Amino acid sequence: MTEPTVKRDHDLVLWGATGFTGALVAEYLVRNGALDELRLALAGRSRDKLEALRDQLAAIVPAAAELPLLIGDSFDRASLDAIASSTKVVCSTVGPYAKYGEAVVAACVTHGTHYCDLTGEAQFVHRMIASHHERAVLNGARIVHCCGYDSLPSDLGTYMLHRAFAERGGHVERVRFFAGESKGGASGGTIASMLHMVDEVSRDRSVLKILANPYSLYPKSEPPGRDGGDQNGVRLDRDLGMWTGPFVMAAINAKVVRRSNALLDFAYGREFRYAESMSTGRGVRGLAFAAALSVGVGVGLGLMAIGPARRLIERRLPKPGEGPDRDTREAGYFVCRLIADGVDQSGRRLQLRGRVEGTNDPGYGETAKMLGESARCLALDALDSPGGIRTPASTMGDALLERLRRAGMTFRVEG
Repeated sequence: MTEPTVKRDHDLVLWGATGFTGALVAEYLVRNGALDELRLALAGRSRDKLEALRDQLAAIVPAAAELPLLIGDSFDRASLDAIASSTKVVCSTVGPYAKYGEAVVAACVTHGTHYCDLTGEAQFVHRMIASHHERAVLNGARIVHCCGYDSLPSDLGTYMLHRAFAERGGHVERVRFFAGESKGGASGGTIASMLHMVDEVSRDRSVLKILANPYSLYPKSEPPGRDGGDQNGVRLDRDLGMWTGPFVMAAINAKVVRRSNALLDFAYGREFRYAESMSTGRGVRGLAFAAALSVGVGVGLGLMAIGPARRLIERRLPKPGEGPDRDTREAGYFVCRLIADGVDQSGRRLQLRGRVEGTNDPGYGETAKMLGESARCLALDALDSPGGIRTPASTMGDALLERLRRAGMTFRVEG
């Protein structure tokens, strides 16, 4: 089955609604017409906090005062079964997902309920594939991870360029993604996820293998492709005309793009190659920034594994539930550039470029938009993708691209 066959009380349940990011997603949905098109419910651990959030939303749109409230706990499977069985879609903002996320995924898979989240934790996605993919396929549950800043710009940007090649009668062979200019703030939830990942690596060295393997999210039945590890030094990309350094989110984004290709029956080709980095600009200044970035990423991750240094870092960073204020979010933005190489219908070399932009803080303002529209897409759009542990592009593709464009994001092919 591809849709729940039993009548559900709700179309969409927002799980973790009272957290920092959850409240942003709730506000985005309410401000942007979700109450007019679907039956939304808010879910979390604390009724008092849910009621306070509902009051805040009702001050924006009075109809929000009638939103149903559902109580659950990440470690109480019965409560999660009750939530999952009541709705077509669960949208989760409860992280770190490796710590709090598996039971709600399992509940959704059991009840044939679609699901989306914001995780950037490759080890968590790997575990969900191993534990739940086959049953999700059988039950028709579309489980779609990584529906925020990691990894929608990468995944949908690459899909967009694949479509552009196909429309010209050709096919894409390689995509390079460059995270460019951006402005925004950090939240405690994101930092908690990173620290939890460091803890997992220290306890279980097999986690490091998952993080380091460029094809760790690939179907087990498929031989790996030609890509090596993510960039960890300074490079000059002559096509882009800029210096580049490592991009910390490449560790999840690139794996998601490769899984999309596999789940799309290798629409990009079995020899498809993908790489991701951060562009740092031109000239000496760009080179210096790339060099500093290369050193800083490695040192920062290393310090998180050292007890005294970690405690010092934690005291100076936002705590879970904290994040940038409204002014910071609204002053934020991001720009990503993509360069795609392939062939046209005559077999001649063709290069196309893409651009993805957001007009708010990437990790919070735009991520609330991306996750909110992903949830609406799963709940409302006529999708023909099967169930399974999936990716945004392989599940929602064109439908989600158009939703995000209408919501104000830029996804554009150039050249």
